Amino acid sequence: MHDRSLSRRTLLTATAATAVAAGAVATASPALAHPSNRNRLKRLISLMSLEEKVGQLFVMRVYGHSATAPDQADIELNLKEMGVRTAAELVAAYHVGGIIYFSWAHNTRDPHQIADLSNGIQRAGLAQPTPVPLLISTDQEHGIVARVGRPATLLPGAMALGAGGARSDARSAAQIAGAELAAMGILQNYAPVADVNVNPANPVIGVRSFGADPEAVARLVAAQVKGYQGAGVAATSKHFPGHGDTTVDSHTGIPVITHTRQQWEEIDAPPFRAAIAAGIDSIMTAHIQFPALDPSNDPATLSRPILTGILREELGYDGVVVTDALNMQGVRDKYGDHRVPVLALKAGVDQLLNPPDLAVAWNGVLSAVKSGEISVSRIDESILRILSLKERLGLFRDPFVSHRRLDRTVGIGAHLAAADRIAERTTTLLVNEGGLLPLSRRRQPALLVVGADPASPTGTTGPPTAVLAKAFTELGFTATALSTGITPTAAKIEEAVAAAGGKDAVIVGTYNVSATSPQRTLVARLAATGVPVVALAIRNPYDIARLDGVRAALAAYSWTDVELRAAARVIAGRAEPRGRLPVPVQRADDPAQVLYPIGHGLSFD
Repeated sequence: MHDRSLSRRTLLTATAATAVAAGAVATASPALAHPSNRNRLKRLISLMSLEEKVGQLFVMRVYGHSATAPDQADIELNLKEMGVRTAAELVAAYHVGGIIYFSWAHNTRDPHQIADLSNGIQRAGLAQPTPVPLLISTDQEHGIVARVGRPATLLPGAMALGAGGARSDARSAAQIAGAELAAMGILQNYAPVADVNVNPANPVIGVRSFGADPEAVARLVAAQVKGYQGAGVAATSKHFPGHGDTTVDSHTGIPVITHTRQQWEEIDAPPFRAAIAAGIDSIMTAHIQFPALDPSNDPATLSRPILTGILREELGYDGVVVTDALNMQGVRDKYGDHRVPVLALKAGVDQLLNPPDLAVAWNGVLSAVKSGEISVSRIDESILRILSLKERLGLFRDPFVSHRRLDRTVGIGAHLAAADRIAERTTTLLVNEGGLLPLSRRRQPALLVVGADPASPTGTTGPPTAVLAKAFTELGFTATALSTGITPTAAKIEEAVAAAGGKDAVIVGTYNVSATSPQRTLVARLAATGVPVVALAIRNPYDIARLDGVRAALAAYSWTDVELRAAARVIAGRAEPRGRLPVPVQRADDPAQVLYPIGHGLSFD
């Protein structure tokens, strides 16, 4: 049963008891501009024990769909990794200031369950000796990174929005996403990505970036900041000082950015400057080495020259700085897990996100404060930023969410229709030999849809071949789906070639085609049948440079349903291809030569 009894009065009563005990004002004010408001937060901080203060700095994962009654398997994972059974016990034991939701941690089954989990976590926060609401966060970038799936609205990701190019669409997408997150109790979103993807080989950013043009990225980042924060959710631009030019994934190694200081100013800095000018609530650090900004080669997350010298002092940012996840290898290689959070705080960080071992990290910070390595005033500074953000988001007025509001907000028809309209403006037509597209259900009624079927980012959409085939069928075609995978076997290629017999066209969904990818063989063999082949890149738009024999090629920038349906409507002529490449596509045989420049995109006219 959903808990509908929580109210503003519940929180005010809880906070009043502690506030009155210290002579503080019992009720919270939404305005942080007044010195009296900061003074109230400072008095609240003064009530906290050192252990509570240290806890406020951490944002932690927890397994389970419920704050108090998760499944037994999740209880066992919590005991193994954190020594607690539930989210409520985690809050009580470590006084964490935030919780991050993951689908793989079983936090995000459905919107009503998420709302109940959020309310349960907030009750745990108010049950502490010093009652403080928690800031609940997630990575809901949309596109290829999303933690909350259907029936919530899923929107085009960053590079798709970059292809659309409209600030109004970027802002609308963020407003919709933010409103739905807030209705579920998630008030900090680790988006938008502010990295400028100038390296096609980037294994971790790619289509998570708006594109390769710094100024275009900056405009869309600012638009999304306004959209999220206008909906009452803290936006987070990431990954400072810029993760767009790397060939190493910081989840598994330590990338080195070789840009000069001038290149950083011209390429990497503009989106972060735009985010700060737009009033960004939080900025996430990158686990990257950037020798031109800090020759010590410490990861940026642990670099005082980068986080304090550049971000705080040069760029003038005084909001919340959050680390990227501290369980990523890029930040763990040089120092031990007990030292990483200490060094991050000394560098200028406020929130410590998802350490691999919370007890080790928490006790490492506690010991550093007790020994005097980190002053109490230094952690008070970060806590004040964190509490100020919580107050600005309304958590001190009422941290609870209602299911009535959720039903009026999450996955509603207006949001779903807007997502479809926005997606329609992103699909990019790269090649259209002989005017093959749009396909006609009278001239080309029989279609075969083959290709890669990567797992859904949320586990609630796809598979892509089936989604496309269904979309074409609904548009009046007879479409058959055949999943051939990201690395099709010889047998699967033969099956696809046989299935193409008698078809009027074949749509192939390609996924990050490399020089040695058997997807190239699949496409070439299908083209050799004489049946017209349409290639649809469902992740990075660079695939066309490695494909031969296709009559038409498009970029969808993601394999989520909303983008696939939009691509089907374009292929079928129900929508115009309005997207324009936000990154250049280079020649496969000579990367110094551009095959299709930024701004390339064909129309049907």
